[in-house]
Amino acid sequence: MEDWITSVMSDYGYFGIFLLILLENIFPPIPSEVVLTVGGFMTTTTTMTIPGVIAASTAGSVSGAMMLYGVGVLLDVARLEKIIDKYGNWLRVKKEDIHKADSWFDRFGVWTVFFGRLVPLVRSLISIPAGMSNMKVWLFLIFSTLGTLLWNTVLVFVGEAVGENRQQIMRQLSLYSNVVYVLLALGVVAAIWYYIRKKE
Repeated sequence: MEDWITSVMSDYGYFGIFLLILLENIFPPIPSEVVLTVGGFMTTTTTMTIPGVIAASTAGSVSGAMMLYGVGVLLDVARLEKIIDKYGNWLRVKKEDIHKADSWFDRFGVWTVFFGRLVPLVRSLISIPAGMSNMKVWLFLIFSTLGTLLWNTVLVFVGEAVGENRQQIMRQLSLYSNVVYVLLALGVVAAIWYYIRKKE
C-alpha cells in the first residue's frame, strides 16, 4: 500500500494528499500514519513544503470528518428512537439509554472530538456521534481541526526528520495502533458485559 500511496502523492501532489487523507477518514484501513510520514519525507525530495502538506492533509481530514458528521445528523436521536420502538426489546436497548449517551456527549463532546482525532480508528468514527448529538457545527469544526492539525503536524515533521529511515518509526506507530485496537476491543467487550449484567 505504501508504494500506491507514494505514487498518488508523486502524481497529484497536494491534491493527492488531500484525497488520500479524506479517504482515510471514511475508510480507516488507509493508514494516515503512512500518508503523513511519506508526505513529510517527500518535502525533502520534491517541491512540496511542510506547511503545504500539513494544510492539504488537514483539509482532507476535516472534509472527511464533515461527511461522517452529516451521516450522524441523518442518524439523529429521533431516528434512533424509532428504531428502538421497533427493535428495542430484541436489542435490549431503551430510549433512556440513548438519551443518557446523548447527554454525555453534549457535556464532554468537544474534548471527545479533540482527543478522538489523535486515536487510530476513533479519529474517523468520532464524527458520527458528534453529528447524532447535534453538536454545533462550528464547535465540531474547531475541535476536530485542532486535534487533526496536531496529529498531522507531528507525523509530517517525523516523516521529514527520519526520511528514508522511517520504517522503524512506522513499526512504532503500528504497535501504537495495534495496542489501541486491542484496548478498544476490550472496552467494547467490557461495556457489553456490564450492560448485560445490569439488565439481569
